[in-house]
Amino acid sequence: MSADFLSDAELARAIADEAGALLLRIQEEGADGARGDREANALILAWLETARPDDAILSEESADDPIRLERRRVWIVDPLDGTREFSENRPDWAVHVALAVDGVATTGAVAVPRLGCTLVSDPAPVLPGGRVPPRMLVSRTRPSALCADVGARIGAEHIAMGSAGAKAMAVVRGEAEIYLHTGGQHQWDNCAPVAVALAAGLHCSRIDGSPLIYNQPATSIPDLLICRPEWSQIVLESVANCG
Repeated sequence: MSADFLSDAELARAIADEAGALLLRIQEEGADGARGDREANALILAWLETARPDDAILSEESADDPIRLERRRVWIVDPLDGTREFSENRPDWAVHVALAVDGVATTGAVAVPRLGCTLVSDPAPVLPGGRVPPRMLVSRTRPSALCADVGARIGAEHIAMGSAGAKAMAVVRGEAEIYLHTGGQHQWDNCAPVAVALAAGLHCSRIDGSPLIYNQPATSIPDLLICRPEWSQIVLESVANCG
């Protein structure tokens, strides 16, 4: 089927799948993440520029074009989320393809190629049951003191993992209940994961409870909470008390 006839979610998935397959081949050849970033970015841009020529694009691997601030529809992509994990031949890296409309993460696809899965906002993933005590995903290389304090307050089991996409999808897949991040991110790190997580019925916000707003002039989004809804207020209150 021509890309012109794909829905936004179908397009996001097709792009993420193809970029993921490309990255698997590159990883199997023993190449580093720099090549993966470059070639996956070229593939994604070619897809989007052909299929959605009127939309703007914000990619980690391309210069930021301020024209995006004048557009309602902006594709926000991370061709290889978890470059370090990719280069270390680990499985916890991902491909992010998202569409933000009027600043809202409306459509997303997150491929985790080494796990053989791509999760999308439509059809929405079915959220498995949760567990008590909760499992909290934290950075594998830069765990924050706040995350440690919040985890201790709520009695969470900490699970270290690589990329933001891999962690967010672990919550969607029922492998954890909470993903709390305070180490600094950019819009491309979490737009696609947030779109998928919201579609699955998860809570997504900044750690003060405020909404995540995309296509802002500054690309930075310093903190993030993705969790099962039954844990959202507990975690947000714990963050406030730890602060």
